[in-house]
Amino acid sequence: MFKKLSRSAVPAAVLVAAAAAALAPASASASASASASASAESAPLSSARIAAHFDLPKGQTPENLAPAPDGAVYVTFAKARQIAKVSPNGTTRILATLPEPADGGVHTPALGFPLTTGIVRAHDGTLYFLYATGTPDLTGVWRLRPGGRPQRIAALPANGLPNGLALDPRTRTLYVTDSVLGTIWSVPTTGGTPTAWSTAPELASTGFLGANGLRLHNGAVWATNLDKGTVLRVPVLPDGRAGRVRTAATGLPGIDDFAFTGRGDQLLAALNGPGQVVLVRPGGSHSIVLTQADGLRNPTSIALRGNTVHVTSAAYVTAQDPNLLLAHLNR
Repeated sequence: MFKKLSRSAVPAAVLVAAAAAALAPASASASASASASASAESAPLSSARIAAHFDLPKGQTPENLAPAPDGAVYVTFAKARQIAKVSPNGTTRILATLPEPADGGVHTPALGFPLTTGIVRAHDGTLYFLYATGTPDLTGVWRLRPGGRPQRIAALPANGLPNGLALDPRTRTLYVTDSVLGTIWSVPTTGGTPTAWSTAPELASTGFLGANGLRLHNGAVWATNLDKGTVLRVPVLPDGRAGRVRTAATGLPGIDDFAFTGRGDQLLAALNGPGQVVLVRPGGSHSIVLTQADGLRNPTSIALRGNTVHVTSAAYVTAQDPNLLLAHLNR
């Protein structure tokens, strides 16, 4: 199936891998049983609606998002190499377009085209985000201050694919998943040389993309592995080093980004190949809470602001209606 898709039809690593993982024989039964359990929004979510539609021909494929205090969200448009702000009324404003690599990004690992991926917002309004190009001059962690221009603050290996991003404001540390190198990097918010914080085998891919989504929660760095369909917990030791990895959940084909609900280790995760959002409970059991019937089109990222759940869909495989969906979390 995927060999028949053109490069323009599959503009981001995360979705191609998710769809491929969803079609893998080991995941097929899990996906089928999950699909049978829900056809539209399910508890604890309600009132799902599409808040913004994006322009696919312009490359507006939302890969990741970060909430803003004013009710807006910041998103990365992977294919367009852009950072944008989506207002509460659905208006989209482009804040920055990153430079295209001299070779067009043909050496970007696993994909062959450049893309913007993870994004976070600091309390002062500074945005940090990731750019993967396959070239040493552009691949890495970037920063955009309010009213400023994008600037790379840390180079990451050109043979890797930086994907998920999380910020620890207490230590002023950024954590980055590398989906190709199977690594979690740490980088000071001031920039500089990255440190390979964890290279545990649980982060490695099985042939396409491994470590993907990333969050900080309850004294640990949490990550997903797209190829393996897992959620991983990596404790942050007192000295800042990575502890032993624990697999918190399995059987999640095509898992991408995720967000904690505020109830302990319970989380919501985007399965972009199957086009679903699932609720993952402590202990690893999970159930579907949103589907394509709610408007999901290859969901990539999830964020919470209060009781509002934000889900971006990039339509990488469906090639229809990339969007931002909102739902209410009933606590």
